[in-house]
Amino acid sequence: MSLIVQKYGGSSVQDAESIKRVARRIVETKKAGNQVVVVVSAMGDTTDDLLDLADDITENPPLREMDILLSSGERMSMALLAMAIHEHGETAQSFTGSQAGMITDAIHGKARIIEVSPKRVQEALDDGHISIVAGFQGMSRESKDITTMGRGGSDTTAVALAAALNADVCEIYTDVDGVFTADPRVVKNAQKIDTISSEDMLEMAAAGTKVLHLRSVEYARRFGVKLHVRSSFTDKEGTWVIPEETDQVPIKEGDPLEQPIISGVAHDASEGKLTITGVPDAPGKAAAVFNPIAEAGINIDMIVQDISVATGKTNISFTLSGSDGDKAQRLLLERKEEIGFDNLDFAEQVAKVSLVGGGMRNHPGVSARFFSALSDAGINIMLISTSEIRVSVITDIEDMDKAVQAIHTAFDLDSDEEAKVYAGTGR
Repeated sequence: MSLIVQKYGGSSVQDAESIKRVARRIVETKKAGNQVVVVVSAMGDTTDDLLDLADDITENPPLREMDILLSSGERMSMALLAMAIHEHGETAQSFTGSQAGMITDAIHGKARIIEVSPKRVQEALDDGHISIVAGFQGMSRESKDITTMGRGGSDTTAVALAAALNADVCEIYTDVDGVFTADPRVVKNAQKIDTISSEDMLEMAAAGTKVLHLRSVEYARRFGVKLHVRSSFTDKEGTWVIPEETDQVPIKEGDPLEQPIISGVAHDASEGKLTITGVPDAPGKAAAVFNPIAEAGINIDMIVQDISVATGKTNISFTLSGSDGDKAQRLLLERKEEIGFDNLDFAEQVAKVSLVGGGMRNHPGVSARFFSALSDAGINIMLISTSEIRVSVITDIEDMDKAVQAIHTAFDLDSDEEAKVYAGTGR
């Protein structure tokens, strides 16, 4: 008997009919002879609706109360899904994150998992039930409060449970058929990837691919959890994400032994770009810029510093979440005299476009083709960042879709068939 963990995103459980459809799939999996653990997100736009309600009440809600409020969305989903499963003749027990043993730190809104002790989940399985767990949430052992893991945290809940329960596979159900070479909402003829390494998937998630949450990929890679990303709207085979512990990505009979070097194109429209001009070119100045930002819990992505020649001053540009831009500017302006810079310039929304592939470091022509594609499309580049398996650029937000399509075509990733999008979010 196999143990399967299934995760369903908001678009898969957005209304009563969707929940009934998901329940049928779960029951079919159980009747096939498997033990099943299910992790659910909040229905449709429930989380956004709850955030809007909080905004109508106050501009500065207490973080503890926000976690209590937001965790209610997943609790609704798990209870309704359990009811639907009972209607199909199977028994199910639903558990909150804390009941399922998801122990986190005490940081509200961005909690990280410290320990997973799914004793009650395992007991329900042993008694022949389907276990349903509310995603995205846990409990702090320190404060005894409910915590949430941030948007996309249900993916991490599912992977963490799969690791703790030693599941055979963790299935991530979404509204597309798997991981594609680019977002099929932008590139209509993007190709579905059958298998991808954990390393490549990690880079694609970090670069903006939203079908899998970055933290869940990191967790799966660390604990050797095999992921299967697939659509909840069809029975098609999806994309297998193979953990690093596996010696090699499986190759289908008839496929070439040397796999394509490029996995896909990812994009992210949630970042802003902050430029600090006239920073003295002296030791300690970069630390003076980034230390207060780090202390405020603001994540930095790409960083570029101009080379100082004769002026003795330099410019530092970096990207961060657009929603953190005002806070970062305020922190830096408070330390303007200490740092000694001239001005700040902030673009609230820019586009990050990335090319991802495990073999890029061994093929020097990749960068030339990448930048030629952008040049031919008339797209200006603001920042460049590279790793061994990724090249990322920052462009104007208006050029994002055009840049993704140009790069996708330049690397022969286009398919003859149009990719299907069954709902709307890719989660």
